[in-house]
Amino acid sequence: MSTVTSKRRLTAGAALVVAALMTTTACGGGDDGGSGSDSKAKGAGFNAAFNKVANASTKTGGTLKMVGKQDLDSADPQRAYYGMAWDFMRFYTRQLVTYDTKPGAASTKLVGDLATGPGEITDGGKTYTYKLRSGLTWEDGSKLTSKDVKYGIERIWATDTITGGPQYLMQTLDPKHEYKGPYKDTSADKLGLKAIETPDDNTIVFKLPKPNGDFEQFLAMPSGSPVKASEDTKAKYTQRPFSAGPYKFETYKPGKSIVLVRNDKWEKSSDPLRPALPDKITVTISANLEENDKKLMEGDYDVDLNGTGMTQSGRVTAVQDHKDSVDNMQTSFVRYVALVHTAKPLDDVHCRKAVFYATDFAALQQTRGGDIAGGAIANSTLPASIKGHSDYDPYGVLARKGKPDAAKAKEELKACGKPTGFTTKLSARNNNPGEVDTAEALQEQLGKVGIKIEVDPIDGAEASSITGSPSVVKKRGYGMTMSGWGPDFPSGQGFGQPLWDSRFLSETGNYNESQLKDPQIDKLFDDAIAETDPVKAGEIYQSLDKRILDQADWMPFIYEKNITWRGKRLTNAYMSDAYNGRYDYVSLGVVK
Repeated sequence: MSTVTSKRRLTAGAALVVAALMTTTACGGGDDGGSGSDSKAKGAGFNAAFNKVANASTKTGGTLKMVGKQDLDSADPQRAYYGMAWDFMRFYTRQLVTYDTKPGAASTKLVGDLATGPGEITDGGKTYTYKLRSGLTWEDGSKLTSKDVKYGIERIWATDTITGGPQYLMQTLDPKHEYKGPYKDTSADKLGLKAIETPDDNTIVFKLPKPNGDFEQFLAMPSGSPVKASEDTKAKYTQRPFSAGPYKFETYKPGKSIVLVRNDKWEKSSDPLRPALPDKITVTISANLEENDKKLMEGDYDVDLNGTGMTQSGRVTAVQDHKDSVDNMQTSFVRYVALVHTAKPLDDVHCRKAVFYATDFAALQQTRGGDIAGGAIANSTLPASIKGHSDYDPYGVLARKGKPDAAKAKEELKACGKPTGFTTKLSARNNNPGEVDTAEALQEQLGKVGIKIEVDPIDGAEASSITGSPSVVKKRGYGMTMSGWGPDFPSGQGFGQPLWDSRFLSETGNYNESQLKDPQIDKLFDDAIAETDPVKAGEIYQSLDKRILDQADWMPFIYEKNITWRGKRLTNAYMSDAYNGRYDYVSLGVVK
């Protein structure tokens, strides 16, 4: 498909989506004309799950049917890193604290899960103490204890066996990596990590070398899940995790299917968060995206496991013919262009500012599908779900409704000694929908002020060794990298530290693509991380956001949205900011 045809199809599809939604009221309504349009099967209304619960119900029973284009990266809680996997794991894992089962921003509140509540913080933010709830059990009926929590966390240290997951807990509790993990532990009970104490079966204490205000966010990740040592099959644990939640594995065929059934040893009295409504949860993995959309709309499946939105053709059909079952998901992902500081002349702040002024943000928004299918124009480097996001708009992007300011761009070019413009190279992933089209739209825009851009499409699967390698970036002559990013957890640290902290620069797998080496930014991260009050930390992250924008270090352009299908059988569906705008899977039920 030619670039021109691709752009036209994107624009035409976006126009159809917008036109269809223009006729939709906030509550939807009417027979959607789709299959099974009886009173039970009607959709709840367009955006019925946006910041509220669609089809609230306490009825149990039935099978929740999920479909995904991609399997979990791992079913092992210490090894998983995909956001959708973390969401799915709420069915069978539990943590000391977790995200509240409420819609929208309320979901980012941490509440007690295995623990009776958030930790008691003492010693200037370096000691966290938790008391476990009564009645906690494993799927075999045995008691779940504080030692199980410690052992599960210790598995993160076994980096030669337990690979792929986040390492925040290890970096925070043992920054020198002195502990070697439970498989090399010489203590009798294999619980030799000194930073975690278990004075009794119902108490667990964490001793941090220095304060980290996001420590409980780390505990809320699946990597903070308990594992029963006698059931730990090490690298094979992903094939059959042992459940502490309301569901357990019946079968798992990687790349094909998952079946979860009720865990009859789970006690609802010990778990106030999980309603456990369906009797069974099934997942089918299929790489045929258009077919997946079709089967979702036909009622064969209830929800998309991956939560990345429908295909172009799927969303047009869904919005035109079944709009009562559509949600316009506001994700926590930001689409951006990293401006590489080691690439001349982008080492000059004025040349970087020229890029900001010359960019037509409104046109990039349209290329990606418009406000509805693509997302809102970005001004802040941080998504709205992160404390520190603000309306700061130093380049007047929002004030001009996303339109460029060519005169200002030319002033900045003159200030950086390039009055007629300059030449550089922009990377874009050819298997990320719309990214190359967006890069070519930016190429045309910047060319109007003399900034000549060569767009280099790359395979997204190889990005970590291409744009993630500063030496390769230099060799290929990249001055800009187009990509997208979502938070590991909802804080400035969870979103921005890999992107902007100089200490996160690495030769491979590097996400600080602008190659920032700004001591002031590093200090702001340190100050915010040491702050245990999230509101005060947010104020520091707001200063960090301002610093990055003032220096034109990193250019956000879209806060991403998706058109998402909400199955007509679904109950208790709501979008969760804690899970990047996906539905909170553990709350879902179905009409039988």
